[in-house]
Amino acid sequence: MSEYTEPAITVNHDGHVGVIELNRPPHNFFDLAMVSAIADALDQLQANKSCRVVLLQANGSAFCAGANFSGRENPEQRSPTRINPIYQEALRIFSFGKPIVAAIEGPAIGGGLGLALTADFRISCAQARFSANFNRLGFHPGFALSYTLPSLIGKQMAAWMFYTGARIDGDRAKEIGLVDFITTREEVRNASLTLAREIATSSPRAVQSTRQSVRADMLPQIRNAIARESEQQAQHFSSPDFTEGVRAMAERRLPVFEN
Repeated sequence: MSEYTEPAITVNHDGHVGVIELNRPPHNFFDLAMVSAIADALDQLQANKSCRVVLLQANGSAFCAGANFSGRENPEQRSPTRINPIYQEALRIFSFGKPIVAAIEGPAIGGGLGLALTADFRISCAQARFSANFNRLGFHPGFALSYTLPSLIGKQMAAWMFYTGARIDGDRAKEIGLVDFITTREEVRNASLTLAREIATSSPRAVQSTRQSVRADMLPQIRNAIARESEQQAQHFSSPDFTEGVRAMAERRLPVFEN
């Protein structure tokens, strides 16, 4: 039985904008069910000719604080030769053919940052926090971040975020190109919806064709990234570093790694 009683996401429509909202407040930790639900919703919105743009937002204090390590799935049992099923579903999200705008009012951490980078545009606020904290937890980055993050902010800044697990605020994220626009926390959703509506006024045929051109080499690179991430993570999940990293996070202390 699932520990969640409410739907993982909700889906609504605002004219030509499809609105997907993560619905596991306050932290919106994701698992396979949530990522699959997002991918399923996008499949439906892809087939809906009235939908021209998708707005991705979250109900709670966080946009998405990462994976639910307390869930039923046991990462230690994953095979290095098998693609992480969560990342298989993430690939479906990356394959979506229409623009996505992400409204990020709170933390986007770990795989939550990966989810934020599935969007074409990110609008946030100074109070938001961003971190690729995988190495601090004792394992390789995932959710295609090993490709998307360097592509967005450059290899040097991505390496810094990966190696240190640094947590940066919205202003710093805007400075390095991780988010596109900053506004007040109260206006993040309105600003994101305004951008989505503005995109929706353009020719949907032309927008989607242009998007395919702009992102032409992205999917093959993401497939390769996900394959390597899954292989490396499967090895790291059985290591004492992963055990210590997750324990340290739960105990709110610095990890002590002893290779």
